[in-house]
Amino acid sequence: MITFGVNDMTCGHCVSSITKAVHAVDQGAQVRIDLAAHRVDITPTVADADMFGAAIKAAGYTPVVRASDVGSAPADAPQGRKGCCCG
Repeated sequence: MITFGVNDMTCGHCVSSITKAVHAVDQGAQVRIDLAAHRVDITPTVADADMFGAAIKAAGYTPVVRASDVGSAPADAPQGRKGCCCG
């Protein structure tokens, strides 16, 4: 399992956007999101942490690989994104 912290994920629309981004790189991936904890757990079928991180970043969020996923570096923060996408 790959776990990201996504502190700028704040609403249901954010959850939907991140889920779509994950499935764009790995259709068979299982995604479990805890919005309150800003946590995204992914069980991949073909993609790796770097690919998921890049997809989440491209969707406009700031994914950080949790320490339990040793060997993967945190994704860089996107420019200009602060807080909820809804306003």
